[in-house]
Amino acid sequence: MSIMKGTSTHIIMRLQLDLEVFSFGEIASCISAAGGDIIGVDVISSSRTQSIRDITINVHGTRQRELLGELLPKLKGVKVLQISDRTFLMHLGGKIETALKSPIKNREDLARVYTPGVANVCTAIADEPEKAFTLTIKRNTVAVISDGSAVLGLGNIGPAAAMPVMEGKSMLFKQLANVDSFPICLDTQDTEEIIRTIKAIAPAFGGINLEDISAPRCFEVEDRLRKELDIPVFHDDQHGTAVVLLAGLLNALRITNKKKEDIKVVFTGIGAAGIACTKILLSAGVRNIIGVDKQGAIHRDTQYENPYWNEYANITNPDNLKGSLSDVIEGADVFIGVSAPGILSVDDVKKMAKDPIVFAMANPQPEIDPELAEPYVRVMATGRSDFPNQINNVLCFPGIFRGALDCRATEINEAMKVAAAEAIASVVSDDELNETYIIPSVFNEKVVKRVREAVIKAAHESGVARKEPRI
Repeated sequence: MSIMKGTSTHIIMRLQLDLEVFSFGEIASCISAAGGDIIGVDVISSSRTQSIRDITINVHGTRQRELLGELLPKLKGVKVLQISDRTFLMHLGGKIETALKSPIKNREDLARVYTPGVANVCTAIADEPEKAFTLTIKRNTVAVISDGSAVLGLGNIGPAAAMPVMEGKSMLFKQLANVDSFPICLDTQDTEEIIRTIKAIAPAFGGINLEDISAPRCFEVEDRLRKELDIPVFHDDQHGTAVVLLAGLLNALRITNKKKEDIKVVFTGIGAAGIACTKILLSAGVRNIIGVDKQGAIHRDTQYENPYWNEYANITNPDNLKGSLSDVIEGADVFIGVSAPGILSVDDVKKMAKDPIVFAMANPQPEIDPELAEPYVRVMATGRSDFPNQINNVLCFPGIFRGALDCRATEINEAMKVAAAEAIASVVSDDELNETYIIPSVFNEKVVKRVREAVIKAAHESGVARKEPRI
């Protein structure tokens, strides 16, 4: 497991100790020399000659963990049996399980839930397919689907390695919005096969949450599934980021007293998330957005190999600016980064308009170090939890799907996304709003409720709702 620079974690080393020769002082010195701090010692078993103990150690990087694994076994009377940490322990055996709503206690229960009674329910659904929403798990169940091609910042690590992320997503669905979900990782990265497989399993689900699928494949997968299925399909890496970004920006504009239609926004990283973020800002009323990638500003005088960039050029950069990030950021009110560490300099920030807003969302290292930017930025946000104003998708997807499922929406459209962003922003009251609090906590119970209500209202107004739920 990779421990990011600047973060700390607790590891647990299980040691087998020869009581006749080992020295705890030597163990403590060795741990200290490696840069670790002992948090606790627990005796697991003991005899007259041997003891097995768990030593909990605070470490600040991957190298410290590796050093401890190398140094401790060299001590006399010490054998390292296992090294783990709290994160790994939480994942043992997976993080989710299924549960019964009605336990089977006797033969009569069995006859109702299975054969022969279930046949009547099957026939009812066959006669009226819409009854699947009321007589099966479909109405409250989402498939969380990945091909493992773009997992977190780890890249193309494959379906098995993607499962812990999908399980975590399912946990959040359940805890925050009482939405049931299944993590599904597909052992294919062929676009047509992904689409075909998801369509084949779709009858069991009320919605599809796509996750960690690389660009440009993710665009076609989502576009096709939205057209060919009658249930919501939502690529959270794109649209979840976009919704929460818009929520944070709306509140940052309240602080700086600037209007959406007047601001100049510069984006870096015109991939899946960058394109989705741009489109939601345009839908919300922002007019002047310039996208920048490695080649510089995306403009209309170049025919790009990437067809999505050609489309992007046609809807952005109204003044057709050209040049590098440093060139086009002059006079910008907002910088938004979904790209790479360290590409925004302090000099770039100094070129921005008065009261600049910087959303540096690259993970784990932002486009600019927040501590370097602080003297020059009015509002700063990142994708990290150890800085104020974290742009976190968790604020979005539970409430969006809760609302979409409850009104039985056929899709999650742009109006619903903008409504969700405005709902998230509204959770931060005027009295609470300040430069370091523009976005609510992921544990704020008001978020899911307000997002749900806003999404249902927008779904009805845009004509994609099939049911009037109880508010």
